[in-house]
Amino acid sequence: MKILHLDTNHELLINQLNDLGFTNHEDYTASKETIEAKIKTYQGIILRSRFTIDKQFLDAATNLKFIGRVGAGLENIDCDYAEKKGIKLIAAPEGNRNAVGEHTLGMLLSLFNKLNKADLEVRQGKWLREDNRGIELDGKTVGIIGYGNMGKAFSKKLRGFDVEVLCYDIKEQVGDTNAKQVSLNEFQEKVDVVSLHTPQTPLTLNMIDATFINQFKKSFWFVNTARGKSVVTKDLVSALKSKKVLGAGLDVLEYEKASFENLFKNNSGASTSLSNPDFQYLINAQNVILSPHVAGWSIESKEKLAQTIVDKIKVEFC
Repeated sequence: MKILHLDTNHELLINQLNDLGFTNHEDYTASKETIEAKIKTYQGIILRSRFTIDKQFLDAATNLKFIGRVGAGLENIDCDYAEKKGIKLIAAPEGNRNAVGEHTLGMLLSLFNKLNKADLEVRQGKWLREDNRGIELDGKTVGIIGYGNMGKAFSKKLRGFDVEVLCYDIKEQVGDTNAKQVSLNEFQEKVDVVSLHTPQTPLTLNMIDATFINQFKKSFWFVNTARGKSVVTKDLVSALKSKKVLGAGLDVLEYEKASFENLFKNNSGASTSLSNPDFQYLINAQNVILSPHVAGWSIESKEKLAQTIVDKIKVEFC
C-alpha cells in the first residue's frame, strides 16, 4: 500500500509505517493540482491542514482507502463524500488533548492574574501592584461547551481547584465525575467561565454570537482553543467593550485560513485584513490573550499525534 504524505510530521510516522511494510512518499511543496494529478496511484494520504480534500480531489483519488489527519478535526475534508466512496477517515484527537487541556488552563490563569499585562509593564519599568491584583479560580463555576476529547482533558486539569465544572453538549450522557452535564439554560445561568471545545461543523459556525452571549445571566470569561470560525469576532469585541465578557483567551481566530497556517492571507499570499478594527481591538486589549493556534501543538503532542495515526492505521490495515 502506497501512502502520500502532504505535510511534515514527527519522523516516527514514516519510520514506523515503513517498518509495517507501507511504501511512503513525501510531497510537501507541490500544488493541489499537481497532487490531484497523481493521487490515483496512492491508497493512503496523511496530512495536517495543507489544503482542502474536496469532491473533485476525491474523485481523482480512485484507489484511495484512507485519509489520515494528524490533528483532531476533519473539517478540511469532505467527510460525507469520502465515506460514500468507502474511504476511511482517521483523526488523532487523543494525541493532542492533553496539550489543549493544559493550554486552556494556562490561558485562563493568565487572564485571571493579568500576567500578559503585568509582564509588559514590568519590562517597561512599571511596578503597578494594585493595578495587577488578580482573581482566584477557586469558587468559580467553569462551563465547558463540547465535552469530547478536548473538553474532558480540560475538566481533568481542573480537578485540583475548588470549582464547579458544568458541561454542555448536543450528545446526551457525556458528563462524568469531572463535569456535570446540564441544559443550555442552566449552563448560561450559572457559569463564570466559558471554554469552547467544539469541532467545526455547520452547527458550530458563528455559534458564539451576540444573541448567544447575551443569554448568559452573568458576565463571564471566555476561552477558545477550538475553532475560530465558531465565534463572531465583532460580537465578541462588543461584549468585551460592554464587559459582558470580562476577558478572552483566544488560540484561534475566525480570520485564519482553512490551512490554519496563516492569518489574514488571501489566495495570492498577500496580507488582506490586518487593519480589521475588531482584530486591532483584540491585539490592543489588556484583557485578551492571543496565541497562534498552538494549543494542541506541543513538543509532546507532535509525537503523540503521529503515534496515534500509526496505531490506527495498523489496526485498520495490518
